[in-house]
Amino acid sequence: MRIFGTADDSIVDGPGIRFSLFTQGCKHACPSCHNPESQPFEGGDLMTVDELWEHIEANPLLSGVTLTGGEPFEQPEPLTELARRTRAKGLTVWAYSGYTFEQLLADTPSTAAHELLTHCDVLVDGLFVEPLKRFGLKWRGSSNQRIIDIPASLEAQEVVLCSL
Repeated sequence: MRIFGTADDSIVDGPGIRFSLFTQGCKHACPSCHNPESQPFEGGDLMTVDELWEHIEANPLLSGVTLTGGEPFEQPEPLTELARRTRAKGLTVWAYSGYTFEQLLADTPSTAAHELLTHCDVLVDGLFVEPLKRFGLKWRGSSNQRIIDIPASLEAQEVVLCSL
């Protein structure tokens, strides 16, 4: 998969110590994007799931893995495998996406993206909107973005926000 970079021990991309994977490529191109260099699809570095998994396995202090970007749902197949391994290890999977929960359920941008969603625990969804930027927001950049409990939402068949 094509990645922009990683953070082996992030404390800002979800609760606890997390391995954050920044994917390369994003169609949203939000103005004032936190990682504008991650937007072109031709940039970044190529890494396999196995190479990334070695980094995750090497850190016994991790609480989970965070998929961010770029746009992780544009590269869903390898990330689904990574999410499966992560959850099998007892770690949580968070994902950040410019797509909404509803769009991902409706197979946007693809059915494979919908599949990735089902292997995540939390989704921070929605485009970053500069006028809605608030510095006090926990784990999100603008107030339109939601922090969604994916298993609870799938069971309820409606969005259930995390009570963090």
